[in-house]
Amino acid sequence: MSILIQHTTAITLDAEDRVLEDVDILIEGKTISALGTALPRPADAEIIDGRERVALPGFFNAHTHAAMTLERGWAEDLPFDRWLNEKIWVAESAMEAEDVYWGAALACCEMLRSGTVAFADHYFWMDNVARAVEEAGMKANLAWCQFGLGLEQEVGGVSLEETIAFVRRWHGAAEGRIRCVLGPHSPYMCPPDFLRRVADAAAALDVGVHLHVAESDEQVANSLTAHGKTPVAHLAALGLFDRPTIAAHCIAVNDADIAILAEKGVHVAHTPKTYLKLAMGMASLPRLLTGGVSVALGTDGPASNSDLNMLEVLRLTGLYHKNALRRPEAFPRTQILRLATQAGAEAMGFSGSGVLAPGHPADLILLDTQSPHWFPRHDLAAGVVYASHPSDVSHVIVDGRLLLRDGELLTLDEERIRYEAERRAFRMVGAPMRPMRRYRG
Repeated sequence: MSILIQHTTAITLDAEDRVLEDVDILIEGKTISALGTALPRPADAEIIDGRERVALPGFFNAHTHAAMTLERGWAEDLPFDRWLNEKIWVAESAMEAEDVYWGAALACCEMLRSGTVAFADHYFWMDNVARAVEEAGMKANLAWCQFGLGLEQEVGGVSLEETIAFVRRWHGAAEGRIRCVLGPHSPYMCPPDFLRRVADAAAALDVGVHLHVAESDEQVANSLTAHGKTPVAHLAALGLFDRPTIAAHCIAVNDADIAILAEKGVHVAHTPKTYLKLAMGMASLPRLLTGGVSVALGTDGPASNSDLNMLEVLRLTGLYHKNALRRPEAFPRTQILRLATQAGAEAMGFSGSGVLAPGHPADLILLDTQSPHWFPRHDLAAGVVYASHPSDVSHVIVDGRLLLRDGELLTLDEERIRYEAERRAFRMVGAPMRPMRRYRG
């Protein structure tokens, strides 16, 4: 089966930042095989009319908690400590394994509808997230969150050994669309001995790690008191960064931390909407990038930022950091697009995605540019970053397979998913609950 997109405008994000008008894109199997004008039509090709549409690489959401769709709107207008201690880590005591499937399936619907083709997920009962990803046809990097504080403080009472078994079951599954890593929660929750065990297990499995790092000055101060090192230096000393690592947030980092992150090749996930909504302070994206750190954009979970809309993350990234630097020329539109596509793909282990060019994976999206907010169409890349809406996303293609066609989801029963997810969310927060653990910074 092949797909031929005809007469579209392509934001390639190639090395020359080419924007090609009135071009065809031919997809054969899982790969873009040609990009040019008047391409011959294969006999088995599905034709997509690309007129009035812009094609670009799909988004790779570098950090989220997909099944937290079930907690959307449950913990509002609270500081971070109360958000965890009074709401999130309480509600999750009543969460059931099947809840995670429906919450993740709902997330897949939402992400596909806003142009996301892959996501790095960090949560619980990850077999059920993997199941949702496989059915949706998306790509994902999956980490089963662990605290290492005793089974009574783990959701579902799951041990590290059980999460290792999950990695062995699912890493490379779904024809390579699913990759798995280990998921210690953070250096401020996980004891050092547990983090060493995770590092050793990741090395034995030949996989990476995904965790939260340096979210506040308080966490840094507590780490210095407990370990004599910043969270970043502490993790490096324990060997966590010797494996491919996604380090979410890194809000409170100094120059020495940035040097460690760059030297170790750590991928930092930047999720600006959560920082703004929880008033956490903004991670210094300019300092990280200038220091040579690989940074990718993400949404974080819907309990903290309310949605999974990478188009909004693009916009917030540009608007916030331009203003903070007082430099409107900072963070040009194609740089922001790369942080949401190529950088995320690299962080998740899907190298090659994020470019529209022959030989690259066919992970791409089409946006309809006929709504009033696009006009006049002087610069379509600027339109994507600063004006587009999820409703503009008309087609999503992952590994050469159509998952969204003319706004219709092809792999997921959205009506049933909405019903089941809401029913289970209300059951969860209406059930007897207990605090599972306590955040102390």
